[in-house]
This record gives sequence, C-alpha cells and structure tokens, in this order.
Amino acid sequence: MFKRLFGDQVRIISGLALIGGVILIGLVDNFFLTWGTLGIVFLFSFHEAMKLFKVDNNTVYFYAVILWLIAAYYPNPDDLVFIVLIIYASLLAYRGEFDKKLFLPFLYPTVSFLFLLTLYSDFGMMAFLWTLVVVAGSDIGAYFAGKAIGKTKFSPTSPNKTVEGVVGGVVTAVVLGGMVGTYYVSLQMALLISMLVSLASIFGDLYESYLKRQAGVKDSGSIIPGHGGMLDRVDGYLFGGVVLLLLLRGIV
Repeated sequence: MFKRLFGDQVRIISGLALIGGVILIGLVDNFFLTWGTLGIVFLFSFHEAMKLFKVDNNTVYFYAVILWLIAAYYPNPDDLVFIVLIIYASLLAYRGEFDKKLFLPFLYPTVSFLFLLTLYSDFGMMAFLWTLVVVAGSDIGAYFAGKAIGKTKFSPTSPNKTVEGVVGGVVTAVVLGGMVGTYYVSLQMALLISMLVSLASIFGDLYESYLKRQAGVKDSGSIIPGHGGMLDRVDGYLFGGVVLLLLLRGIV
C-alpha cells in the first residue's frame, strides 16, 4: 500500500514538472529553445526506439544528431524525411546487403519529430498547444471513461484499452481541442480536426504498445519517474502532430 502511494506521488510530481516545463517553453516561444527541447526529447526517444528495435550500433546516434542540427536551419524539416529514405535506398542498392534495422529508428520516431518541428515553425506555438490539448484530452478522457464504464476490449495489442474509453477520450479531445482550434479555423472544422488528431494519437499509443510487446518490455525506458520512458509520454504526439500538420497545410 505504501509503495503504491509513494509511486503515485512520484508520478504526480514528475507529471507536474513536465507540465511546468511545457508551460515555460510555451511562454518563451523561442524557436531555438523549442528546437533544443524537442531535440533532447527526440534523442531520448531515439535511444529507446533503438532498444525496442534491438539495434546495437552507436554510430547511428551521430547521424541522428547531424540530422537534427540540419533540421534547425533547413526551411522545411519534414522534407528531410525524403533525404533519409533516399540515403537508405542508396545504401541498400550499393551494398546489396544492408542491416535494415539500422534505419528503423530513423522512421520511428525521427520522422514524427521532424514533422513536429515543422508544425511549430509553420504554425507557431498555438499549434503545439492544440496538439497538447487534444492528446492530453484523449488520454484523460480515455482513462476516466475506461475506469467508469469500460468493458469492451479495444485491441489485443493493448488489453487495458476499451472501446468505451476510446470513445470517452475522443469526445473529451474534441470538446477541448475544438475550443483551441478556433484560433486557426472555424469551430466546426476545429471539432473535426480535433477528432482526427485524437484518433491518430490513440493509434500512436497503440503502435508504441505493439513495439513494446514485440520487444517484451513493459515500458520503453525509465527516464521519467513514475511514467516510464520518453516514448511512453510522447507516443500519441508522434502520430497526432503529423496528422495536425497535414490537415492545417491542406485547410489553412
């Protein structure tokens, strides 16, 4: 009992610290501060992804750092995804045989982080806030709805998720995200976009759960006390942020 209460306290304290850090970054709203913070989160997530994919080659960290440095000055960071794919295909064609696992961390989570950086550079901090509200709303709504009325299993990949919880999460995200999204679009469009981003974040969480099941681990890491790894905290954003960027580009 004591251990459980202590664990909850640690989780709450570290969660509040994360929220405080996000608020501070949002208030400062400086590109290089945001880029640097995202870069730190990216490298921790990259490291955890390497463990999940069972990639044992420290050289790839060097290329990950170089890629993120280039992203700070390249006009459209998400375009670097195609450069990564071209390099991968070129190496595969040149060598004939190539350890394909080496590129898996450059697809997940690297691609998503490049899209998140582009989301900020193209649409500003309010777009980040919109993503944060939708993903957090999805998580909170799913937790409480699942606890209260959850009975129907959503997916074998994540046994704790229920259909009722997912619906509760989407509804919560739509209500909260709809209000923030009116900064960019009409209320009706903000509600629709929030719903799509919420669904994407749910499957982002599900995908990370799949990777952990494949790797035979409970958490992606232990960097955040009481919460697990960095990927455990950002998995929803890695899908949700991409969808928001693509939708805003097509509509705004």
